[in-house]
Amino acid sequence: MCAAVEKVYCAGLQCGKETDSQLKCPICLKNGITSVFCNEDCYKNNYKAHKAIHFKEGDETGEETYNPFPKFKFHGDLRPHYPLTPKRYVPEGIEKPDWAQDGLPVDEQKNDRTNEIPVYTKEEIKKIRKACILGREVLDIAAAAVRPGITTDEIDKIVHDETIKRNSYPSPLNYYNFPKSVCTSINETICHGIPDKTVLKEGDIVNLDVSLYYQGFHADLNETYYVVGDDESKISKEAINVVETARECLKTAIKHCKPGTTFQELGDYIEKHATENKCSVVKTYCGHGVGKYFHCAPSVPHYKGNRAAGVMKPGMVFTIEPMINEGTWKDATWPDDWTSTTQDGKLSAQFEHTLMVTEHGVEILSARNKKSPGGPRQRIK
Repeated sequence: MCAAVEKVYCAGLQCGKETDSQLKCPICLKNGITSVFCNEDCYKNNYKAHKAIHFKEGDETGEETYNPFPKFKFHGDLRPHYPLTPKRYVPEGIEKPDWAQDGLPVDEQKNDRTNEIPVYTKEEIKKIRKACILGREVLDIAAAAVRPGITTDEIDKIVHDETIKRNSYPSPLNYYNFPKSVCTSINETICHGIPDKTVLKEGDIVNLDVSLYYQGFHADLNETYYVVGDDESKISKEAINVVETARECLKTAIKHCKPGTTFQELGDYIEKHATENKCSVVKTYCGHGVGKYFHCAPSVPHYKGNRAAGVMKPGMVFTIEPMINEGTWKDATWPDDWTSTTQDGKLSAQFEHTLMVTEHGVEILSARNKKSPGGPRQRIK
């Protein structure tokens, strides 16, 4: 009997093709990491993203972390802690979206040209509902691990492994070359934080944004959690106010979802509640359609006076995910091209559900259950 030959794939996030090449990254080899590339061009074209997994020069153990953007003017106290861990493996038998290999969501891009809001059949909704149930399970398991001392990369491993256990693909992985399986956004980070060797500390807040792809359909949900140790008083009143305001903004918007409601008006309700609690609403990012596509129509802005198109109809599936800031609504992006933070370095919080419009209202497909970690806190006066 012949032994099965293990397949080898190009380590380039923009390639990912099966290869029989023997071209290996010399720095990775020195660090005990195997990274194979198709050819010299593939190595050069992918090197900017690939080098994020390299140890700092002179660090033989790989235990030292470093800031890869020393000249960047950060707006708060948070810094990236590299190196990143290599791209995590997804087994052959798991159904994958089209960007899993080269980072490009081609089907999604084609659909964007139609500007049509999908209306799903009963059979499709069953699959989306199942994906959301699995997504909730994964988010709750990851949230239960949030504590002082854990790194965001350790949370990423939990999310990745639990997603794979459910025969699902972690939707963010390699989406436009995003290098991880979950977004972890700490303190002043608004969204799209990349898991790395950053250690959570008591008093932090952290958003975990989980998305998974199961039997051809995506689920998308997130929550912001307090990082609590022995001293509850380290959670500031500012942190509690912005987190609870974000939680309430989502709840307020959901109450207005039903057939006939416009997507535009949700921003009015969200911004009104945020302003009443002395917070601001991020304008750069919005909710979106989800299901067959990770992101599609409708766009669901969260601020007052937006010009979103579309009216809710039964069978539509979308997210609402208000990003609420303690100070200015304006954002800034790190040189990693993903991490978005507040321009004044103050706190930001976010909550997200996948929702389906019914004949008489709305169903929260990604709803919490009685055992879900986290939950609201009373504001400190």
